[in-house]
Amino acid sequence: MNRNDKVQTEQGVPERRGRGRPQLRSDDETRALIYEAARREFSERGFAAASIADVACRAGVSTKTLYRLIPTKLALFEGMVTDRVDRFVSIVNLGACDGRNVAAALEAALRTCAELILDAEVIALQRIILAESDKFPDIAETFYEKAMQRTIAALASWLGVQQRRGRIVLDDTEAAAGMLLGMFVFMPQRDVMFGHKPVLTRNEIEARAKACAALFLSGCAVPADQIKKQSGDA
Repeated sequence: MNRNDKVQTEQGVPERRGRGRPQLRSDDETRALIYEAARREFSERGFAAASIADVACRAGVSTKTLYRLIPTKLALFEGMVTDRVDRFVSIVNLGACDGRNVAAALEAALRTCAELILDAEVIALQRIILAESDKFPDIAETFYEKAMQRTIAALASWLGVQQRRGRIVLDDTEAAAGMLLGMFVFMPQRDVMFGHKPVLTRNEIEARAKACAALFLSGCAVPADQIKKQSGDA
């Protein structure tokens, strides 16, 4: 302690001590970095081979910090899935509140679904989950509940908003959401999973969203009055 510090302390002024390096990120920001790193680690290496130390390294944090925020590998997997789906759900919910026509809004909602479901890393992750589900049933259940079911629920909620506005009529919004989502993503997802085609480009996603929205909203049956007209012309 130098002479000035000593005088200040004797006069009752608290002695200042260094507090160390200030925290540069909040815990929430750090978790977001960890989840992003975990998504890459799990999709590339699978659940069993994924290394917590490598996740920490990818995220630029210490292993000690990672374990302080997320105590187990399963918790890391669940948090990673939940974080991604939370962002998806918030976007879909916002899309239900805009003033666009229902066809354009549905196309936008489907494009948002594609960003989640048809993402190359997400498809790779699903392939790994299916391969490892016998050894690690918890990860399959986590993905089913936190990702698949919440995705359908978010789209069903969106359809429910449109129904309450009088734009569409459905008996069961959840069943309709499942059918719509299946029509939109099933084939391109399987094409990638089985190695037959690459992931859809942005233009291909937009075209598929437009076609699926039109088919869902209008169907493909020829109107009865047009059938009569065609019969009369024949």
